[in-house]
Amino acid sequence: MEQKSSFRVIFGDAPIVKVIDFFLDNREFDYSLTDVAKNADIGWSTLHLFWDDLVKLDVVTKTRRIGRAQLYRLNTHNPLVKKIIDIDAMVSKKLIIEELENQEAVVSS
Repeated sequence: MEQKSSFRVIFGDAPIVKVIDFFLDNREFDYSLTDVAKNADIGWSTLHLFWDDLVKLDVVTKTRRIGRAQLYRLNTHNPLVKKIIDIDAMVSKKLIIEELENQEAVVSS
């Protein structure tokens, strides 16, 4: 069974959420669109439904070209992306604290 990230637990499994979550977890690397679709577990044509919006909003940025493939990475300099990263960290922290409290309650019983 797939283990969902805290980001996806809160924001759901919509394809765009899966893509943003993939980039949040892999922000130090750049990826081709084929790699993004594969690793985010969405279809190529589905990715293209919203990819241009992510580029226009500067959520992702072009990094380089390898052969015919253009590579992209999360634009961590964008203020919107910085907020998304902050939200991801806050959600993760909250869910970790809740899990620890649940474990302590079980141990105490």
